[in-house]
Amino acid sequence: MHIGILRTDSVRPEWVAEHGQYPDMFARLLTEQDDALHFTTWDVEAGELPAAYDVADAFLITGSKSSVYEDKAWIRSLEDFVRTLHATRSKLIGICFGHQLIAQALGGTVAKSNKGWGVGVNAYAVDDILFRQADGTDLCLLASHQDQVMQMPPGAKKVATNAHCEVAGMVLGEHILTFQGHPEFTPEYARAILSFRHDMIGEERAAEGLKSLVSEKHEGGRAARWILDFLRQ
Repeated sequence: MHIGILRTDSVRPEWVAEHGQYPDMFARLLTEQDDALHFTTWDVEAGELPAAYDVADAFLITGSKSSVYEDKAWIRSLEDFVRTLHATRSKLIGICFGHQLIAQALGGTVAKSNKGWGVGVNAYAVDDILFRQADGTDLCLLASHQDQVMQMPPGAKKVATNAHCEVAGMVLGEHILTFQGHPEFTPEYARAILSFRHDMIGEERAAEGLKSLVSEKHEGGRAARWILDFLRQ
């Protein structure tokens, strides 16, 4: 399977040697489940987009420090491409920013949550029987976000939720799957971000997030299996 990664942010330069760029994180995560996968990356933030919807078997939109409602030309162009993928029923995965951008592009709404930051390992109740068949009802993923999907686009079905983030995952038809959490993150990378954003997040929430990195188990591999099963359907 050929997966096109739509990169929407860069890792801080001082962290790249240890953690890689975001496409590297996704490639590591997914090839642990299937070493026959291959990837092409488009740096959407720098103005790159695929020439057509069918140049890859599936596309994946990464996370970003940008907000989807910011007035940036590359965000608007990516929304147009998402609408093309939806119209052609092309396979598409959205993670964090990608989850939010897909929602907004297809008629949903996104805003900064008054519940504050979601950080550390978060447990999400999984609503769709598609993801409950063999391995339990909750999914634990690392999170790092203030923005949330407030209203899903028409036709979307919620597949993951918790008290902090009501729409933590959704599906549209058999071709779009999104998650608010970050299956591609490692606890070490999450700790680096938490430490860097400590003052922005706030003492209490940052401390809770750091504690969860020790007390809870991140299930990125489990989410990766769900993603690949979804893409193969």
